[in-house]
Amino acid sequence: ENVDPQKTAFLLRKAWTLYSVTPLYRFRRARLRDYARLLSAFIAAEKQKGLAVEVGVELDIKVTVSSLADLVGSEQDQAAVLVQLSLRSGASSRNSEDKLVWSGWFCSVYGDDLSENVPEDFTCLPLFLTHGAESYTSMVGSWFQKTFDCCFRRLAISPLNLSWMVAMWAGCQLDRAASAVELVFSVPRLSQPLDISYAIHPEDAKALWDTVQKTPGEVTQEEVDVFMDCLYAHFHRHFKIHLSAAKLVKISTAVASAHCDGIVKILHSQYLSGVLMLLTELAVSQIQ
Repeated sequence: ENVDPQKTAFLLRKAWTLYSVTPLYRFRRARLRDYARLLSAFIAAEKQKGLAVEVGVELDIKVTVSSLADLVGSEQDQAAVLVQLSLRSGASSRNSEDKLVWSGWFCSVYGDDLSENVPEDFTCLPLFLTHGAESYTSMVGSWFQKTFDCCFRRLAISPLNLSWMVAMWAGCQLDRAASAVELVFSVPRLSQPLDISYAIHPEDAKALWDTVQKTPGEVTQEEVDVFMDCLYAHFHRHFKIHLSAAKLVKISTAVASAHCDGIVKILHSQYLSGVLMLLTELAVSQIQ
């Protein structure tokens, strides 16, 4: 892990909504400051319902666009790009800081499958994560789509991928006390919605995974299936409920939590790259 924990701490313990993004056409890193000014003017115009706004004029929303060079996996990966929207403090309180209201970042961690087959004029940052009001996400997404001829799509997480995540993350070695591994299932075809929460002690979950995993550092579908089947069998033995008939909708571990709607919270800096690699893979598979 080459990620500097101090530079990426603000990414942790926030609920990020996931999107996949097709390659950006003629995106230039040397122009990040220009992009911030143009995006700021676009947001102001949208808020004023289409009235023209002069670029560069002081607006109530301040936009910053910057590079996060640490967030890469391979040499082919492009550095992550961070977009932040802040409310400017009033003139009367000049010493007070601007209030951050929305954050979004594009990244690619081991996204080689996509970048290898893309022409030179395109920049591959297939994973986009946002935190803040949906209205700002919509405006930022619209500007990027118009400016760089790309397409944004919400990135859902299937029950199969959630089971991979819980198996991999339950087996991670952590340097501090871990929280419980929790799985939340939704029971289908009921008149009233019903969720079942299943919590496992982290040491028990890790011990189970260690008995299932044949080759350290490698994970197979068969191992994930055996891990989940063992959890299902244990639950059925105690409660006579077949969880395999329900839908896995959310998982929580000490490493990260993930919801099927495509909302992820990364909790541990040590595994930031690993989590982003998995999410990049999901984003790339949706684009391809």
